Amino acid sequence: MLELAADLVPLLAADVPVAAVTVTAVVRSAPRGVGATLAVTRDARVIGSISGGCVENDAVMLGLDALRTGSVRRARFGFTDDGTVTPIAAGLACGGAVDVVAYPVEASALPALEAARSGREATLRLTLDGDPLVLHRPALPRLLVLGAGEHAAALCRLGAAAGFAVTVCDDWALLVTKERFPDASELVVAAPHDFLASLDDVDERTAVCVLTHDERLDVPALAAALRLPVGFVGAMGARATVARRAALLRAAGVTDAELARLHSPLGLDLGGRSPEETALSVVAEIVASRNQASARPLREGRGPRLHAVSDPDAEAIAASCAVRIA
Repeated sequence: MLELAADLVPLLAADVPVAAVTVTAVVRSAPRGVGATLAVTRDARVIGSISGGCVENDAVMLGLDALRTGSVRRARFGFTDDGTVTPIAAGLACGGAVDVVAYPVEASALPALEAARSGREATLRLTLDGDPLVLHRPALPRLLVLGAGEHAAALCRLGAAAGFAVTVCDDWALLVTKERFPDASELVVAAPHDFLASLDDVDERTAVCVLTHDERLDVPALAAALRLPVGFVGAMGARATVARRAALLRAAGVTDAELARLHSPLGLDLGGRSPEETALSVVAEIVASRNQASARPLREGRGPRLHAVSDPDAEAIAASCAVRIA
């Protein structure tokens, strides 16, 4: 439920009745794992999902029933052990099943939801008919966008949608505004290299993208970024610009080992040209790099085609970032 914080906080603050349907266990495999949550309002507005769409209707009905009765409801959606479909739900396309619990969301959840919405680590402890349910969401990975042009605006939108807490930094205050970057978690007016020098809370989950298009700014910014313990550093630019910038970075004392960390030209080759298409290619490269994935089409691989979560993975997911049934 914490991943739905951006939508749930304003609803709860306005006293809109909301129910949540949370996956508590996965049998065999399912499109989403333990902790996945769908929320529904009394007028059937649906937020989030618990599957690829195959059992959403039944989840909505269960959530509406929890709202109507003010009680906790439980169900299993999908296939039973003998392969038959449970009466309440359509079968999951991947052949598995999920156990879910539906419950009205109380205003007491607001502090945890507000923390999650701001990108901070959040834990929500609920007691449902005597059974404890603990939802946990770690702090979001950070995306530091240096430069505030149109490509940065598009990258901020897509980065936030992909689950990053996005910081936008530029030394021109006229560009660094909430109107231009409504999805940013943080806006900073400063020289990018000065901003990077002030950071003491970055880690391997942090990505830095330099989009300043000005060597006077991007060379010192990249020199600073490549010496930080971040997981990804990238910079936009044509290949001629990349070569010239590499020479300037070496002249500034950046080692070949540090320079090897730089993703530039930035983004995967998707053939797009618009700021939005470029931003998509950048986010795709960051995610592929973070997951050490090939970024090849799935049809070219030999592994599972469906991004399904199997039962053996459920405990790991629950322990790390999703939900714990105590």
